[in-house]
Amino acid sequence: MSSPQFRSRLAPSPTGALHLGNARTFLVNWALARQRGWQIMLRIEDLDGPRVKPGAAEESIEILQWLGLDWDEGPTYQLADLTPYQAALYQLASQGDIYSCTCTRKEIEAASLSAPHGDEHELRYPGTCRPSQPVPLAAEQLLNKGTALRLRVPQGVVKFVDQFAGEQSLDVDESVGDFLVATKLGLPGYQLAVVVDDARQAIDQVVRSDDLLSSTPRQMILYEKLGLGPLPQYTHLPLVVGEDGRRLAKRHGDSRLSYFRELGVPPDRIIGLLAEWCGLSDRQPMTAKGFLQLFELQCLPFEQVVYTSSDEAWLLGND
Repeated sequence: MSSPQFRSRLAPSPTGALHLGNARTFLVNWALARQRGWQIMLRIEDLDGPRVKPGAAEESIEILQWLGLDWDEGPTYQLADLTPYQAALYQLASQGDIYSCTCTRKEIEAASLSAPHGDEHELRYPGTCRPSQPVPLAAEQLLNKGTALRLRVPQGVVKFVDQFAGEQSLDVDESVGDFLVATKLGLPGYQLAVVVDDARQAIDQVVRSDDLLSSTPRQMILYEKLGLGPLPQYTHLPLVVGEDGRRLAKRHGDSRLSYFRELGVPPDRIIGLLAEWCGLSDRQPMTAKGFLQLFELQCLPFEQVVYTSSDEAWLLGND
């Protein structure tokens, strides 16, 4: 009897260009999968409405190939078929697990000033539109533009064991409250879409950066509400930040992979820097296959990786 085939995914979002932090996460994900015999799916998470940049999905695919990464299935595009997300919303609606919300971001921000919670991705929702009792929604109330949908979050702490970060726990109700499952644009929210896709695509190994660590308990709640399972195993990697300790952004200079490619920086120089960040070797040019041969998850540092001016100089050959 053959052993079950584990499955993971590379899931770039075309809301902007891939940067060095994205590259590190995708490279580690790819190396883990290739070492352990997992299948890899390429999934383009393109549901973020007006934030999606024209041509960004195609560029992401080109960049991943340029780095030397490959996959077994895909690319698939979330926006190509909304039916699975609509079916999940219908189920949640019939169970009374979601409700309509007309609050603006300014209203939520104003409420959060008196009770500051939330995380870097989402402010804590104060429950303004939440009915006192669960009320099933009709199908015509779903995915209407101008009205968002939120999940009624149960009280209590959600616990799980991360494959890298160890034991984790979060009270979702205290942290972010009732989170979005559909936006005012009539599109599925990130948390719902990820759960629906991971379940229907049989993804059981999720590797991502730890800025999404707080998303995992939310997604676990959705797995339970939708009767899906088993849960994936989660591996969250320390974030790559600038010298000021904040996540990579324009203020830290240009960390886009396309920028370095356009300047003629070879991919083995990019991967050599990523290998150093992963604790595998001193800074030296390296191919993806070379990275794969050296990679050990236990070598990764537990602290955040800092992208420095010295790193940039080395990439540009100015060391």
